[in-house]
Amino acid sequence: MLKASSLKVSSKLVNSHTKIQSFYPEQDLKGQKVAIIGLGKSGSAATKLALARGASVIAIDQNENSGSTFNINNGFLDLKNADLKTFFGNFDDKILKEADIVVVSPGIPLEKYGIQSMICSGKEVLSELDFAAQVIPSCTKVLAVTGTNGKSTVTTFAGQILNHLGFETFVGGNLGVPLSEAGFHSSNRRPLEVAVVEVSSYQLEIPPKYFCPSVAVILNLTPDHLERHQTMKNYAAIKCRIFSHMRGNKIGILPLGNPYLDEAVMDHADGVSLAWIGGSPGVNVDVEAKIAELKLPTIGCVSQLQLSELKAVGKHNYTNAAVAALSVLGLDIEIKAEAFSSTISKLTTLPHRMQVVHVDDDGIVWVDDSKATNVEATYFGLIGFELKSVVLLGGVAKEVKMKGSNGFEQLVEPLRHHQGVITFGFSGKMIQKTLCANGLTIPCLNAETLKDAVSLARSIAQRGDAIVLSPGCASFDEFRNFEHRGRIFQEFAISSE
Repeated sequence: MLKASSLKVSSKLVNSHTKIQSFYPEQDLKGQKVAIIGLGKSGSAATKLALARGASVIAIDQNENSGSTFNINNGFLDLKNADLKTFFGNFDDKILKEADIVVVSPGIPLEKYGIQSMICSGKEVLSELDFAAQVIPSCTKVLAVTGTNGKSTVTTFAGQILNHLGFETFVGGNLGVPLSEAGFHSSNRRPLEVAVVEVSSYQLEIPPKYFCPSVAVILNLTPDHLERHQTMKNYAAIKCRIFSHMRGNKIGILPLGNPYLDEAVMDHADGVSLAWIGGSPGVNVDVEAKIAELKLPTIGCVSQLQLSELKAVGKHNYTNAAVAALSVLGLDIEIKAEAFSSTISKLTTLPHRMQVVHVDDDGIVWVDDSKATNVEATYFGLIGFELKSVVLLGGVAKEVKMKGSNGFEQLVEPLRHHQGVITFGFSGKMIQKTLCANGLTIPCLNAETLKDAVSLARSIAQRGDAIVLSPGCASFDEFRNFEHRGRIFQEFAISSE
């Protein structure tokens, strides 16, 4: 059932009563209709930005219940009389034909609502990221980070480095705050010096026209989201769109030796100065010595970065910190490599990423790595974690389009020195079968739910061991998302005594 409403939005700053025109004096979209598809966090921010730019806005979400949570008034807008129409539930695609610009939230597949056809017809169809990029000031340096795993951590580390060194920095995108929020505020405050933006493959499905980072990083590429992208070749090509508009001294950073990216980058990074994770120019990390060598393609000298003060759990975070440092160095904002030494000890990871959440009375360390939603994320978490552990694997396994493989066999080697494995959830029995068939030599038990898995793990773990939730799977069989799964695990950890 279609639910529609229209309201006039007069947009004033709450305290100063300055009209919305103060954000965008030229009202660059005045007289134009902008349709926003998908009204979650990104779509809501894009709606607010479109209104600020003077557009008439059609805001659409197929979920009938979205109307109860859709909110663009965060203290900067008094919604009274600007042109905003909202539609919740099923709607006629013809509504979109009225729009001059269509902005698509990252959760919306291009096959829906005739989006792909509109792109092919030449209609202005933009991702929320690209719509925001139109108004980010040219004086703001943009550092973009993508990849299958680790992008939130590297984005966070880069933002922490910049903030510690005194730079006015936005950190967001796919992580936390949408870029449209930075765009909305860009004209009523001193321009940001840097925007550190996490970018997902979904945000790059619509080829960008305006998003042009100064530095762009693809951390890695392993099978994920193939139900949407179909093949690794397509997945790599979409990721490499992040380089499409970069020219001159702008820097692209990629992993050395990934065949899919090596092919895709040839079509998308013409004119970009490239650096390599594990190559030269680029970043090389000696995990045992806790030292990284950094070399930009635009500067001949090699700088050393001491990583011994890094407190983040897991050896993989040495590489994450070093890549963040190289990325910041590549912004060319007069930071010397020596300045990083004071920031390394202050870097902290986000929740649910190899996060030590509890040490119980029996000396057992509880570690929440719920963000490990694919096998590769679990692999890197395990190889960098030294405590003997009972590892919890399970949930809904991601599709891996490799004949005869579900990907979990690659965990056999890093699991060998651990105490045991408990599989659980929808894919638990399949994971158990795969591990045992590929030579796993430690105990491997299956449980129905995460709660049951925690109980089994508690009975196996010994003093000084860890219980690590690093599922290697999506969470949707039991939980709303990986954050919900992690919070429940933390509750189990604290209540285990």
